Amino acid sequence: MLRYTRESLVLLLIALLPFHALLVTVGTRLMIGPDRSPLLWLAMWKEFLLGVILIVAALEVLETLTMKNVKFKMDVLDWLVMGLVLLGVVIPSSNFIFGFKYTLFPLCLFFVLRRVKWSEEFKQRIMNVILVVGGIIAGYGILTFFLPLEFFTWLGYSDLHSLYVPDGPLAAFQQIGGTGIRRIQSTMSGPNQLGIWLLIPWSVAVYYLFRRSSSPDGGGLRWGGMSNGEFHLFSNPLSLTAPLRERGNLAFLLFLGLAIFFTFSRAAWVGAMVITVVAGWQYVSLKQGVKVFVAGCTVLVLFALIAPNVLLRAASTRGHFEKPLAAIQTMIDHPFGLGLGSAGPASNRVSDACVYLELDSDVSWAGNRPDLCVFVGDTQIQPANKICDCPFLSENWYLQIGVELGVVGLILFLILVVLIILRTWADAQLMFLGVSIAALFLHAWEDSATAYTMWMLLSSALLSFSSDTAALPGGAR
Repeated sequence: MLRYTRESLVLLLIALLPFHALLVTVGTRLMIGPDRSPLLWLAMWKEFLLGVILIVAALEVLETLTMKNVKFKMDVLDWLVMGLVLLGVVIPSSNFIFGFKYTLFPLCLFFVLRRVKWSEEFKQRIMNVILVVGGIIAGYGILTFFLPLEFFTWLGYSDLHSLYVPDGPLAAFQQIGGTGIRRIQSTMSGPNQLGIWLLIPWSVAVYYLFRRSSSPDGGGLRWGGMSNGEFHLFSNPLSLTAPLRERGNLAFLLFLGLAIFFTFSRAAWVGAMVITVVAGWQYVSLKQGVKVFVAGCTVLVLFALIAPNVLLRAASTRGHFEKPLAAIQTMIDHPFGLGLGSAGPASNRVSDACVYLELDSDVSWAGNRPDLCVFVGDTQIQPANKICDCPFLSENWYLQIGVELGVVGLILFLILVVLIILRTWADAQLMFLGVSIAALFLHAWEDSATAYTMWMLLSSALLSFSSDTAALPGGAR
């Protein structure tokens, strides 16, 4: 009963997390009116649900500890997580709560939920949920590419685009600088967050497509011990209706790919490509692989020539070089770290809203927004009566860990990531690989939908039991 309750709550949480930003924005609009920052108590619904899940899990752990022949073990993954938590507690921090929320809480969730049993039925259902929700999120996201700004302000979004204001409503979308082209974010808080989260259903869909298209018996998802899992979108290619179903498989994947493309998140593009290559390399011949590679490079070059502002984005690309270098210099200056919350999304929560513009840019639009800190080049233009405190963004999750927890923390986190990839490789945990690659270019783990979903899935795939697990209720495997 406890396990069923916990698994049902986890399914509900994972299904609702991608809708968090939209639900909170609309809820705030209905309760207190437009142009307001999200209500804190409303935004805490996911933490409340997580708290219930953890309480149920704790009761299960206590029940298990009373049984003979069953013990929990502390493996290297657990010790790495504990080491990171210890560093987070020991290193002084002025922004500990937000820093812990973004950097360490998902790891603590992983640590706890590894110690409870997950049923095979859950592992089948969660993949179905991810794909169905992924289709909904992608569809709405593509639709928002065409909807007018008035629609979003009616929902409660800000009338500004491309800006994050800590004490204001969310922007409905971002634009590529100098083009006016929208970057969709669907129901989420930003296009990068959407692109990274879509890597999760993309991973499942890609794996199913390659596995089932190449296996004589239709394959079966080898995830967390699951085998021969059935999913309607990806059925046996040898059945009488195989051509139609295979076209449906590919169409669904292209649908997700279109949504990822319209985020214009280059980190998400790279993550999706890595996932596809890793999933398909053993099923595609060398000749076919070379053809696909050449075709892909040709398309990329043509795209760069036709729309350089979309692909190359000089200002954004420069930031992706300068900010990591600044983070590395900070690590050199402070090898023991600056403490949780000193960099990344936690820093964003407590800093001024800063806008960086190119030289000779028009800044008149910001005149009626005195809450914004506007820079032209390296010169602060607005406001004139204070020095702005801008967030420290490293544009790299690993370097963010290094800034917060020092060189030791960075090494521990890198070892944790590598070991998880190695331990879950055979189980097709492409989603973790994709997000980990994207984290080289962005704060990929900042969004709760990605972080909580991914670490809960990993906890069910990497159980931490010693001795005879058959003694557990239901026989954990």
